Amino acid sequence: MMSPRFVLALAALLLAGSSSVAQDYPSRLVRIIVPFGAGGPADVTARQIGNILQENFGQPFVVENRTGAGGVIGTQEAAMASPDGYTLLMMSNTQTANESLVPQRKYELMRDLVSIAPVNYSDLVIVVHPSVPAKTLQEFIALAKAQPGKLNYASSGQGTPYHMAGELFKAMAGIDVVHVPYRNSGEARSGVIGGQVQMMIDAVPAMAPNVRENQVRALATTGQARSAVLPDVPTVIEAGISGYEATIWLGLMAPARTPKPVIDKINAAVNVAVKRPDIVKLWGAQGAVPMSMSPEEFDKFLRGDIVKWAGVVKKFEKTQ
Repeated sequence: MMSPRFVLALAALLLAGSSSVAQDYPSRLVRIIVPFGAGGPADVTARQIGNILQENFGQPFVVENRTGAGGVIGTQEAAMASPDGYTLLMMSNTQTANESLVPQRKYELMRDLVSIAPVNYSDLVIVVHPSVPAKTLQEFIALAKAQPGKLNYASSGQGTPYHMAGELFKAMAGIDVVHVPYRNSGEARSGVIGGQVQMMIDAVPAMAPNVRENQVRALATTGQARSAVLPDVPTVIEAGISGYEATIWLGLMAPARTPKPVIDKINAAVNVAVKRPDIVKLWGAQGAVPMSMSPEEFDKFLRGDIVKWAGVVKKFEKTQ
């Protein structure tokens, strides 16, 4: 049996080693895995944050898109990477929804990855093709109730925030609208603009230009307050569905067992980055709001989000 003095000495040695690792971090290229397609909110945000971290730390932060299986492939690659701080994951509520939506995963989010920091969130907007006769959200709900199973809505894939927001909307509005998953947000957006599907829930920054060009009609946004980008569009709550809220948020995780001093160092740098006036202004114009938390606060946030979307998935599976 090890003596108490030996245990204390060993602990002190390990702590000193971890502190040294954090002081030297990063000493080489860091990759940020984005498990979604190029050009989407996660990809764009990862590159913005990566550029700032590169400026701060003097080492490259390179984005690698690892798409497939609704974000599972890229997330699994990050989960199985070496826990040294040189592989990070840019993730979203897709990952928290997948915890219950994709039970056959080879990883568990809160077991195989560790929380670093949230980055930002964006409200979503419910839009319809101009040919849809509904001018308001309540009119769309009435139309859907009159034609159960006849209308459809697009998303960028099963388990994405847009899909989950749609299922939450269906459940709370009491309507039957068919989900049509596309391979990515761009294709889904083209589907509703082209009239192949009647409705879509998309991120405000991505869909706002199409709203302004009258390619789609905005019925409601999904936050607690109106979007600064689409101030004339009421919220879902204003439109009569009390308690409805759905956003797309983004954050960083790392493989489990990544040294805590390294996690704290990245967290501190990200929290500074998201408060930079130029970033706040840029994101504000796009409808994105910075988020700032400690690793422990973000961990609690993620666990709560997993529970939230598990309830939505349970309702969704009952209808299949």
